Amino acid sequence: MTTDSRRQTPRTDTVLDSPALREAVVRLGRSRVKGVVVQCLDACRRGDLAADQVVPAVLASLPSANTSLRRVVNATGILVHTNLGRAPLSRAATEAVLVAAGATDVELDLTTGRRGPRGAAALSALAAAVPDAGGVHVVNNGAAALALVACALAPGREVVIARGEMVEIGDGFRIPELVESAGARLREVGTTNRVRLEDYRAATSDRTAFVLKVHPSNFRVEGFTSEVAVADLAELGVPVVADIGSGLLAPHPRLPAEPDAASYLRAGATLVTASGDKLLGGPQCGLLLGDRALVERLRRHPFARALRVDKLTLAALEATLTGPVPPVLAGLAADPARLLDRARRLAELVGPPAAAVASLAAVGGGGAPGVTLPSAAVALPASLAAALRSASTPVVGHIEDDQLLLDLIAVPEADDDTVADAVRAVLAQER
Repeated sequence: MTTDSRRQTPRTDTVLDSPALREAVVRLGRSRVKGVVVQCLDACRRGDLAADQVVPAVLASLPSANTSLRRVVNATGILVHTNLGRAPLSRAATEAVLVAAGATDVELDLTTGRRGPRGAAALSALAAAVPDAGGVHVVNNGAAALALVACALAPGREVVIARGEMVEIGDGFRIPELVESAGARLREVGTTNRVRLEDYRAATSDRTAFVLKVHPSNFRVEGFTSEVAVADLAELGVPVVADIGSGLLAPHPRLPAEPDAASYLRAGATLVTASGDKLLGGPQCGLLLGDRALVERLRRHPFARALRVDKLTLAALEATLTGPVPPVLAGLAADPARLLDRARRLAELVGPPAAAVASLAAVGGGGAPGVTLPSAAVALPASLAAALRSASTPVVGHIEDDQLLLDLIAVPEADDDTVADAVRAVLAQER
């Protein structure tokens, strides 16, 4: 008589209490591990898995961390990829987040034992990075920074803005609607492609809360165009709020046309708002830089409490500002010749059909539209794209001219072997 092997399927609690799973239960939680155990036991009952292979199968199926998010290799050729979380944190920022994850002195003065100023070190680092700013403050994203300004300064008043700068910032959100949601009224000036100082001057009055200059950071208008410089707007006698979007704090040689906070403040902007997770290379946050009294007014506004950043963001921001060059800026400064050498090495590791090619990368994330960055990539058949996205460590490239390009400008060199392993595994499956 033959015994049905499915009858040997172990009990759920027996598998969960296995010594081999003890560490996983501590690390991931009993509920998360139990879910995987149940799946493997179902496979055992179907006859797809032997009873003595249940525990090894559970171990192989458990996630490395208790999150549905997966680490991805960004080989798209876009330095700041919004769909991949924008700026990757530096190692220093990551380590700072781990420190901040536990109990910290975020609002405690350890010397006196009394409450201390929240995020003082991060704010000091930001002030040091932008000496032209009399005051600095941080909120939870770039849109929140502009919303706080509008909420504090403009309810029932007018905000003057050029028609060509009434931009949509992504996912259907629009700057005009954001400002109007705070109770402000928009006063549009100029046309879609051209605006003059006289247009602004005719629109400003005692009803004007501020002039808003928005950098159209995710598109570019060319041809018969004109705009008004911040220095000229500063002569109007009303506050000038400049939203630079991409978070560039100072001029960068590879991005000569990209506005930066220091230059705008020197030109006379009353306040500059920006994002922290783009060209700054830090965590998601919104930066407010400028007139000391105005920044303090914004910091003390009741709405500011709803936009407050947490201790993890403060830790990551401080480390980004004071630590080594973050990955985004490292990619921006990457040597194309070095990138091509890496691509050739990768192509050799993988073998045919991989080939090293020169490529053109982009900043992305609403920064430097139209600017191309010389880079290098590993070219593969386009048919491999989906399989590489499903690899144990997903590798995301982009299709160009019926080829899959794995661009290296945003890939740390330490991940080259990971990319090679993923490609070889996919090619082996294809064969």
